[in-house]
Amino acid sequence: MSGRVVLVTGSTSGIGRATAERFAARGDVVVFNSSRSADEGARLARATPGAHYIQGSIGAEGGPESLVAEVLDRCGRLDVLVNNAATTRAIPHRDLAAASPEVWREIFEVNVFGTWSMCVAAMDALTAAHGSIVNVGSIAGIRPTGSSIPYAASKAALHHLTVLLAKTVGPAVRVNAVAPGLVDTPWTASWTRARERAEANAPLRRSGKPDDIAEVIVDVAGHAYLTGQVIVVDGGLGLVS
Repeated sequence: MSGRVVLVTGSTSGIGRATAERFAARGDVVVFNSSRSADEGARLARATPGAHYIQGSIGAEGGPESLVAEVLDRCGRLDVLVNNAATTRAIPHRDLAAASPEVWREIFEVNVFGTWSMCVAAMDALTAAHGSIVNVGSIAGIRPTGSSIPYAASKAALHHLTVLLAKTVGPAVRVNAVAPGLVDTPWTASWTRARERAEANAPLRRSGKPDDIAEVIVDVAGHAYLTGQVIVVDGGLGLVS
C-alpha cells in the first residue's frame, strides 16, 4: 500500500492534517494543501519526509485544475484524492433570515462545487492509477444537525455526489465518503455543550479526535472492494440522539 501519491485538500490542521500525516507514516508521498496557512503548510511539508505543500483554493475559479496540474508536475501521478477542504458559517437553524442565498452560495461553492471540480480535474490521473477518492462529509449531512442548515445541506449533497460518482466511474476509480460526528478540531474548540453531550451520551463516551477520522479515511482509501459508501464515524452518538 505504500508509495502512492496522495493529495489531501485543506490539510494544515484538524482532520486533514491528521490524515496526511497518517498516509505519510505508511510510506505514501503526501501533498498538503490549504487556501491560506501557507507558512504552516510549508512547515508540515518540510517536517514530513517526501511531502509537498501546494497553496490553492478549491473554491476559486480554476483552482482545482491548477492544484491537480501542480501535483502531477511535481509527483508524476495521483493515486488518492481526499476531499477534506470545506467551509461553514455558524447560524442557528431557527434563524432563517441569516441563512441568506449568499451564505448558501458561499458554502456550496467550496463544499459541493469545489469538491466536484476536484474530482473532475483529478479523474484522468486517478483512472490511470486505478485510484481512490475519499470525500469528507459530516453527520450533519445525515441527521438534522450541524453548524447551519446550508452547511448540513451541502454535506448531504456531497454524500449523494459520492454515491452517484462511484456508480459512474467504477471500476477504474473507487469513491467513498467518511461522515464524522463531533471531532475536536479548531473549528469546534468552543463547542463545549456539544462535547459534554457526547461525553455523557455516546456509547464511546467522548467526542472524536482527528486521528480517529484519519484512521478510517486511510483504510477506506486502500480498500479494494469498497465503493459508493458513506461511513459514519461518530462514536455511536447517532444511536442515542
